[in-house]
Amino acid sequence: MSQLSTTPLSVLDLAPIRQGSSAADTFRDTVSLAQLTERLGFTRYWLAEHHNIEGIASAATSVLIGHVAGQTRRIRVGSGGIMLPNHPPLVVAEQFGTLETLYPGRIDLGLGRAPGSDAATMAAMRRSAHAGVDDFPQQLAELQRYLGEPKPGQRVKAVPGQGTHVPIWLLGSSGYSAQLAARQGLPFAFAAQFAPGYLFEALRLYRDNFQPSEHLEKPHAMVGLPVIAADSDEQADFLATTAQQKFLNLIRGKRTQSLPPTEALDWNPHERAQVQQFLGAAIIGGPETVRTGLEDFIARTGADELMINSDFYRHQDRLRSYEIVAKAAR
Repeated sequence: MSQLSTTPLSVLDLAPIRQGSSAADTFRDTVSLAQLTERLGFTRYWLAEHHNIEGIASAATSVLIGHVAGQTRRIRVGSGGIMLPNHPPLVVAEQFGTLETLYPGRIDLGLGRAPGSDAATMAAMRRSAHAGVDDFPQQLAELQRYLGEPKPGQRVKAVPGQGTHVPIWLLGSSGYSAQLAARQGLPFAFAAQFAPGYLFEALRLYRDNFQPSEHLEKPHAMVGLPVIAADSDEQADFLATTAQQKFLNLIRGKRTQSLPPTEALDWNPHERAQVQQFLGAAIIGGPETVRTGLEDFIARTGADELMINSDFYRHQDRLRSYEIVAKAAR
């Protein structure tokens, strides 16, 4: 039995808004993808907090999590992630305590430190530029208190939330969250879907420093991974230009919606190298290329779980990609 067949597969949905479509279309696509991946046996379906980005519709992350959980039956639904310094820990505990109460045993709370926005948006959210830099461990501890059993004399409680024990994951693209997750004995998710450069060092720091806790006896590392699967390598290369255009526009300071694939990209060598750096972990190809790529990635990283992010313009192409990944795993 291959490692791929025994490694849990999950979904990271950035709720992309396509050029010529709307956020309402995106939400329908999100439900459709969640229902398909549930039928295919995927473990989790996570949504990420971003703000003021025209091409991403998941700003109200906890609301969308509730919508997806209500339209599915088994798959775990959660955040990949909630940017904790954007919110009072009490509010996060109340939101996710509510979700856990509505959908018991199916909610995950992945936490990050990044703003999920630019400086102007941070100011509009009343977030300090220094939020989460030094006080993230304290914010995490406060949130854990609101989700844990109430303490004698505790004056402020999350209702609902207190005693729900919503599973917390720490997310990151550097060594900071890896080491904090290790000290706390929490599961860790690394964002190789856009920042693969520090992957192996972050995994080493997490595993080498892990301390068993009431949450975990041994480290559990999930890795976010971009996968563009199609019926042939040539078709996958063409469809991957949608993701490449997204990162190219990010480099150029443009925040566009998801764009149709193109036969040729208008980029210079420096831009091309930067895009390839963002997508350095990407697996792009037909069924056999994807299968061997996933097996090799698991062998090299020792990932306990993979969270697949697949960026396509056409929703049907995205559905087909997850079908190919599921078949490769079987």
